Amino acid sequence: MGEERVERFGRAFEALRGEIQKVIVGHDDIVEQVLVCLFVGGHVLLEGVPGLGKTLLVKTLSGCLDLSFSRIQFTPDLMPADIIGTNIIGEDAEGRRHFQFQRGPIFAHIVLADEVNRATPKTQSALLEAMQEGNVTVSGTAYPVPVPFFVLATQNPIEMEGTYPLPEAQLDRFLFKLRVRYPALEELNEIIERTTRAEEPTVGHALPGDQVSGFKELVREVPIASHVRELASTIVTATHPQWPQAPEVTRRYIRYGASPRAAQALVLGGKVLALRAGRFNVSAEDLKAITLPALRHRIILNFEGEAEGIDVDQLILQVVEAAEVEARRGKEVFFR
Repeated sequence: MGEERVERFGRAFEALRGEIQKVIVGHDDIVEQVLVCLFVGGHVLLEGVPGLGKTLLVKTLSGCLDLSFSRIQFTPDLMPADIIGTNIIGEDAEGRRHFQFQRGPIFAHIVLADEVNRATPKTQSALLEAMQEGNVTVSGTAYPVPVPFFVLATQNPIEMEGTYPLPEAQLDRFLFKLRVRYPALEELNEIIERTTRAEEPTVGHALPGDQVSGFKELVREVPIASHVRELASTIVTATHPQWPQAPEVTRRYIRYGASPRAAQALVLGGKVLALRAGRFNVSAEDLKAITLPALRHRIILNFEGEAEGIDVDQLILQVVEAAEVEARRGKEVFFR
């Protein structure tokens, strides 16, 4: 791994973030974590009430990249074929009829699944194969999606009327779940200023689309020390109540812990943060910086946790603290 490649990655990361911030006010952590997912090759779930700029963020990102973009508005009557496509009857030059596959909107580099939890579970599951396998299967034939392939889904809070909870299998396919907060007073004033004048801000291409795949390969080349990898594994294992060393908060409030994909998300996300900082190695701080988006959608509370209204984010922070102590005890290593 050359220093020049690391510097080029850092410049590309900052260029993308700078272009997005021409349009998006605040949400600096959200923008950074979306870019982390982009360079890892994962997918993002953005949660927040309507009107907070989730859709605008995705559209702005697509404008910064020279990649194809597709938006799917999820509604209760949306069918799987409306997403992936279907076979239709066509005719050749000689008038012979045959079936041909008409591709759906999922065949784009960047796919915005807008208000994904307003569709039925059957339609939501139409995204699963493409997100995990990189292709869709119709009538026994597999059709690959474009590379790179990046799904950004938005959802309203589950308690809002007319929404369906996302199945756990689909939630696990998202690398990060990001919660979009309401803007502060100063940010709201800036939003009004930018969006009510004659000319709205625009963005330019900050990164050629074909370079995204190259940077994804660079991310995977970043080495990770054994004790940092051990910390990632310990954090994820500490979310499982059946683990003998599980902390008390895990045993008391968690029904099911995070899957191995959570550990992958921690390590790969940590590699991106290391590259962005110009480092050739992943630190413990890199992992801890992304534990909330990597874990919050992969933990299922038990009855007691639900009844007491336990905040999953606060629970994760307690688990991480306990896991770090356990990792130190097991390896006698003090993490930075």
